[in-house]
Amino acid sequence: MLKEIQNTAEDKMQKSVEALKTNLTKVRTGRAHTGLLDQVNVDYYGSMVPVSQVANVTLLDARTISVKPYESKMAGALEKAIRDSNLGLNPSAMGDVIRVPMPMLTEERRRDLIKVVRAETEDGRIAVRNVRRDANAELKNLLKDKEISEDDNRRAEEAIQKLTDKYIAEMDKALEAKEKDLMEV
Repeated sequence: MLKEIQNTAEDKMQKSVEALKTNLTKVRTGRAHTGLLDQVNVDYYGSMVPVSQVANVTLLDARTISVKPYESKMAGALEKAIRDSNLGLNPSAMGDVIRVPMPMLTEERRRDLIKVVRAETEDGRIAVRNVRRDANAELKNLLKDKEISEDDNRRAEEAIQKLTDKYIAEMDKALEAKEKDLMEV
């Protein structure tokens, strides 16, 4: 019973860390990466689909993404979808290939992005603490129902606290790496 609560808490904490890392990859740095266009959807015969499903997304160089549609008539729709995506990108069509250059980040914009990244990390920490709170509440209920002893309860709470510390440290490490990445010129 105790192991089950700990395993469930650990799984949820791990998912929170993975969600944070996914969210951090969406915050763009000065360098290009193909994952930047993952959240951009394009109208493909009446349904909205991710760019990666209607085009080949590759890197031309460190600052330029190349988008080559599988169907040449999709080029205009892809260009419009990327431009309207709120990512601050300005694509340009060259034949049937769309080039998406990454604009340089200003110092002020970098500081704003760091604030966004820190807020995302704090949300992740809160999620992990909520998992800890829920697990401890389950333990308290087991203790109240006299299904576990006070010693078992204390040991289980300590184990859950260690898990919490471990995953929050992992989040802090991801935050530190992203901040360093953002401040690189």
